[in-house]
Amino acid sequence: MYKNLRQYVSFLESRGELLRVRELVDPLLEMSEIADRQSKQPGGGKALLFENSGTDFPVLMNMMGSERRMSFALGVEALSDVEKKFDDFFAALTLPRQNLWEKLRLLPTLRQASRWFPRLARAPGECRQVVERSPDLNKLPILQCWPHDGGRFITLPMVHTRDLHSGVRNVGMYRMQIFDGQTTGMHWHRHKTGARHYEQYKAAGQRMPIAVALGGDPIYAYCATAPLPDNVDEYLLAGFLRGAPVRLTRCLTQPLEVPADADFVIEGYVDPAEPLATEGPFGDHTGFYSLPDAYPRFHVTAITHRRDAIYPATVVGIPPQEDAYIGKATERIFLAPIRLAMLPEIADLHIPFEGVAHNIAIVKINKTYPGQAEKTANALWGAGQMMFNKLLVVVDGEADVHRYSEVCACVQKNFRPDTDAYFGRGPLDVLDHAAQTCGYGGKLCVDATRKLPEEAPTLPQRGKSAPYKFTHQAGQDADSLIQVIFDDSVDLADLAACVWLMGNNVDPARDCSVRNGTLVIDARSRHKSKSIVRSWPEVICASPATIAAVDQKWEKLGLGELIESPSLRYRRLLSGSGGAEAKEC
Repeated sequence: MYKNLRQYVSFLESRGELLRVRELVDPLLEMSEIADRQSKQPGGGKALLFENSGTDFPVLMNMMGSERRMSFALGVEALSDVEKKFDDFFAALTLPRQNLWEKLRLLPTLRQASRWFPRLARAPGECRQVVERSPDLNKLPILQCWPHDGGRFITLPMVHTRDLHSGVRNVGMYRMQIFDGQTTGMHWHRHKTGARHYEQYKAAGQRMPIAVALGGDPIYAYCATAPLPDNVDEYLLAGFLRGAPVRLTRCLTQPLEVPADADFVIEGYVDPAEPLATEGPFGDHTGFYSLPDAYPRFHVTAITHRRDAIYPATVVGIPPQEDAYIGKATERIFLAPIRLAMLPEIADLHIPFEGVAHNIAIVKINKTYPGQAEKTANALWGAGQMMFNKLLVVVDGEADVHRYSEVCACVQKNFRPDTDAYFGRGPLDVLDHAAQTCGYGGKLCVDATRKLPEEAPTLPQRGKSAPYKFTHQAGQDADSLIQVIFDDSVDLADLAACVWLMGNNVDPARDCSVRNGTLVIDARSRHKSKSIVRSWPEVICASPATIAAVDQKWEKLGLGELIESPSLRYRRLLSGSGGAEAKEC
């Protein structure tokens, strides 16, 4: 649908979804502060094109930061359209066929699928229009997003690697900290395919070729984040969503292929024989800094770009940000495969923005037998990136999982903490700072489904006047089914902030317990707790100096009335330590 990123920019502008900023804006802290203000406007605000970055290239931000723009990036008018496309495709493949004629009717679907595979272009792509003979990352408008970041980071890279043994391509999105003009960090977590490929090259004693693409059709950036099964090409998903194959071109210095219409291509390698480099801190999508840790060093061998290249970037932090809408698309797109592969009883799934992609999930099932909520929890906790989920609410019946009042009504009616709070343990995201040990901790399922006779409680039901209660002190007003305890600095009237902090600050194995018929969740920070052996990170906030600088130039930006910095809401949550704090894991 979009031949390149510039065409997508024009389309957004034609739909009233883009704001151009012609005033000089510094990529160091200022761009991210402006994007943060815009992304937290109702519905995600507008996309931003910073035309004067102090370099030769404009910067595009918040390009998928609303449900409407996310739909446009996928080539549809609404996310429900792409959800239906997946449902219809899987229905066509799985429908029972009674005779030869019905089986033959499937052939057009299979023939169409053959056209989705990526294809190699014969001629060099537009991404090779300009070749930097002396590659220097400092020529690009690479952002520093937050004051305690370890430096500048490439935040929307599509990192291409290959399985050493099978040759299967993977495209992942791993942030890249700039160390100097020719080297960066490569921040892939141990669960990621890129890390698995790295271990293969390390075992073989070989350098690992890598190509990083930026820009091009915006669908590439989405597919790089999609939770696809291992060894499934991300460009096959892009071809399915577009209905046409992705056109690839060979790199100059590495044996890899990248989209021909990419705006930038950064080629290079990782040498597994080298010592790991310290990377971070980084203001992450959790709303907290991810702390310094050791990751591979990426060496640049070539940089190429389009003549009219646009540099795409994103900022992550306290939700909602652009990544929340990318996650919303994943929630809708992958519902059909989840139903087909493991949980046909799932009727709907909702991952709240405040759950930062995986901390909190609400699922509705068609319940037909006892223990089905627990079965659902176990299945989801073993499925791809859902294994990182730690707070799961299961409902059934007519409840709409996207309406919190209806979810709370199910909790009020069906949840009994003594018997319906189901605890488990398993993998967690390494960014989860609340886990007792890095990447491993507790999980909690709140079974708010109607109870069948076999699940009837054996203890007398305790009457509770409310489904939940937020409080600053344990034991206060326990006349609720769920009580969540926060620091005194937290505004209990700010529901979004409370849910976000609860998802981040809780390890259910340590911080959740049932007391006198109430599920008590301790969501307080633990900066000074002697029982916590890991470092507790700082909340992400813009500095007063950056806020003041943006306020001062706001009138010249052409963005309408002054939008107050969202960081002003959260500065009360800062611990006062003055930094992002120590080492991750």
